[in-house]
Amino acid sequence: MRRQLNTLYVTTEGAWLKKDGANVVMEVDGAERARLPIHMLASVVCLGRVLVSPPLLGYCAEQGVSVAYLSASGRFLARVEGPVAGNVLLRREQYRVSDDLPRAVPIVRNVLAGKLYNQRAVISRALRDHGDDFPDDRRQEIERARTRLAMIARRLRIECDIDVLRGLEGEAAQSYFGVFGHLIRVKHPALQFRGRNRRPPLDAINAVLSFLYTLLTHDCRSALETVGLDPAVGFLHRDRPGRPSLALDLIEEMRPVIADRLALSLVNRKQLNARDFKTLDNGAVTMSEAARKAILVAYQERKRDEMLHPFIDEKIPLGMVPFVQAQLLARHLRGDLDAYPAFLWK
Repeated sequence: MRRQLNTLYVTTEGAWLKKDGANVVMEVDGAERARLPIHMLASVVCLGRVLVSPPLLGYCAEQGVSVAYLSASGRFLARVEGPVAGNVLLRREQYRVSDDLPRAVPIVRNVLAGKLYNQRAVISRALRDHGDDFPDDRRQEIERARTRLAMIARRLRIECDIDVLRGLEGEAAQSYFGVFGHLIRVKHPALQFRGRNRRPPLDAINAVLSFLYTLLTHDCRSALETVGLDPAVGFLHRDRPGRPSLALDLIEEMRPVIADRLALSLVNRKQLNARDFKTLDNGAVTMSEAARKAILVAYQERKRDEMLHPFIDEKIPLGMVPFVQAQLLARHLRGDLDAYPAFLWK
């Protein structure tokens, strides 16, 4: 099993990253603040005004360490990486399957089945742990959403049209996010969730979710490139210039477990509070630097949690799930597996 490497997140405004031997060194105002061996890193993520020296960029590219740039609010801006790796035959097969709808449908169906299963698992876990705290009307509403997700999952099994499957995914998202706010136990009005929105996020919870989804997309993109797949050519998400469609496919089944549950934990445990967010004149909600750091620390800790992967039957850290799923998808496309096995959280 591949060793889980670290991601270096740099959030300090004005930080300067440079190469010193085989190390990446961070300086702030001329003083060294951190030093890490590059061989321990899978990627470097720079948030806000962070500068990277050309020698370090070149060395990272040679070592297969990607460097990503995000805005201070977590919006993806750019990514620097070395030569494209992987088997060209695998990528050609990926492109053929993407254009062959009958072959793409089973992959889309399994991705969505995993997503709905994990959404139901998040709701079920909340009911199990805190069901007695919910008022009767809210508990019943949550139960109805869970039942609705099960019904949609059954419909997935018989549908063979990708557009219909996308529509079912939309129905599931409406049911899931329709009760997601009920899972937040903090009563402060600034931390309430009234539906999913983005570009820009219009409340604190959506700001946290969007930030976590950006981090998870980065990890999935890195995993796909590691196994030799093209992250831009997906099956569920349509191809669009500049969009990592396959990475967006891959995160669907992981979002409820890795991102959504973490967002709920951060708010419910009061690791984030209303003071960590600011509403701009256009209605967009942004996070403070302290909030971003708290989320990054929690995200890295969450990735260390171990789970038994139901398909490979091994205990792995959650942070390895994107790599394992990318590997399973590559094996399916090569013909080594009859179907793509979705990630199911148990």
